[in-house]
Amino acid sequence: MLNYKRYQRNPVEYYPERQWPGREIEKAPIWCSVDLRDGNQALIDPMVVSEKMEFFQLLLKLGFREIEIGFPAASQIEYDFLRQLVERRKLQPDTLVQVLSQCREEQIERTFQSIEGCSQAIVHIYNSTSTLQRDVVFGKSRPEIIDIAVQGTKWVKERAQKFPGKIILEYSPESYTGTEQDFALEICTAVQEVWQPTKDDPMIINLPSTVEMTTPNVYADRIEWMNRHFTDRDSIILSVHPHNDRGTGVAAAELALLAGADRIEGTLLGNGERTGNVDILTIAYNMFSQGIDPKLNIENITEIIDVYERCCKMHVDPRHPYAGKLVFTAFSGSHQDAINKGVAAMKERNSEIWQVPYLPIDPSDIGREYEPIVRINSQSGKGGVAFIMDTYFGFKLPKDMHREFADVIQAISEQQGEVSPAQIMDAFRSEYLNMKEPLHFRKLQVYDLGEEAREKFDTRAVLTYTDHGEEKVIEGIGNGPLDAVRRALMENTDMQIKILDYNEHALQAGSDSQAAAYIYLLDSQSGHTTHGVGVSSNITRASVRAIFSAINRLGLGEKKKRQPGDF
Repeated sequence: MLNYKRYQRNPVEYYPERQWPGREIEKAPIWCSVDLRDGNQALIDPMVVSEKMEFFQLLLKLGFREIEIGFPAASQIEYDFLRQLVERRKLQPDTLVQVLSQCREEQIERTFQSIEGCSQAIVHIYNSTSTLQRDVVFGKSRPEIIDIAVQGTKWVKERAQKFPGKIILEYSPESYTGTEQDFALEICTAVQEVWQPTKDDPMIINLPSTVEMTTPNVYADRIEWMNRHFTDRDSIILSVHPHNDRGTGVAAAELALLAGADRIEGTLLGNGERTGNVDILTIAYNMFSQGIDPKLNIENITEIIDVYERCCKMHVDPRHPYAGKLVFTAFSGSHQDAINKGVAAMKERNSEIWQVPYLPIDPSDIGREYEPIVRINSQSGKGGVAFIMDTYFGFKLPKDMHREFADVIQAISEQQGEVSPAQIMDAFRSEYLNMKEPLHFRKLQVYDLGEEAREKFDTRAVLTYTDHGEEKVIEGIGNGPLDAVRRALMENTDMQIKILDYNEHALQAGSDSQAAAYIYLLDSQSGHTTHGVGVSSNITRASVRAIFSAINRLGLGEKKKRQPGDF
């Protein structure tokens, strides 16, 4: 039983004055990509300079004008990358590079060295403020934590006054979601008082859901409370940085916008620590689906995925919102029918408004297309049957088996019309998996001959099977278990068989997964060929079952057993 008593609820402030539930999102926020910093630090294999450069160019192409490029004071790669951006003049006039630093003087000094030559930059400082971290990590009081933030702000301000370009300060009370609300306001106000922002020259206060600890409505309450209690609110750009520990990062960000946030920090496709940062693309496409201009150039999701997967060495889940390969695929026949009727109705009505059941947006608007599952009938090709077997049941049929099994389904469809996936699987079981008579494999013992090996034959197999119900035990020596089984059958029966091809794969992940094996077998006497399929948690057993499946499909079990003296 789950020991839920080990955990306690995170405190929720009483806030009946909330107004955000009655609001609607009406415009895009200021977007800041943290892919090159927060996203990059979460990669198993972090990006090198050339990959960061390619990703940076993608972000510019998508329309991002605020990009956190890294932690140059703590990483030489990130320092060198920023210097390349400056020296190779990759920064556009309206691009704001954002650089992160702890509130330590040597790091702030190194950070300012990294941005020399930038006409403008966001210097992002932070320190952890949560109750838990103050207690178990830093052992510091509230005033001591405030002193860290204030001193860091002073160091940035001293250097900003000497910097030839424009510096925008961003301050984050890291682990804000675990910080008492009054203390979060107190420390942000202390930083604000040192920096002295104005309406024409604002600072950014970023309130991160560093660890998502509550439901999104609680985060929205906290954002609205801060929004309404800041002094000189028009001198502050209120930013949020949601993570996705509870799987509700997108919802938290959207509700934060309702609560007064002006800016969102996140990553493309949600890459980031643990379960990731908030997915900026999902929020932007959500806005798009509601008729709101997301202010990003996201018409080609395929190009975005290509760069993301190449640079991050990660794959987009097939069910990922908007980006997954299967999100515009209807597997349900009723869904397919409704979608087809919806598209037809739009054409008939000459409607400019997209209204199609099960498709919140037109896939072609983001470079995708509607991909209905292949429906199997008498006109279906061999690829359609293989697609069903793979997609529904996990059997990845070898290519030269596609036509053989498609012919089986073709015969059924000619009698009844469309064939359902369940019927296709039933036929597969009947034709291959349950083809266990008259020869039925029972048991196999395999021995490594070691020093007793003769020439290339290193394996002895003792095979137990039934022939029309009568148990037989035979032996064979060969090059591996399958060859030994084949030779045992040839030496003890009148079969002359040859394995033309062999394939195998796991049917599902995990240590207890089943394996599927496919044997392409030739009867040398008749010249006939066929496939056999076997399934087992043991791949050798699955392979032997596949041999017997093929033998029975060829009708070899009906042949007369070799008698002594027959040569």
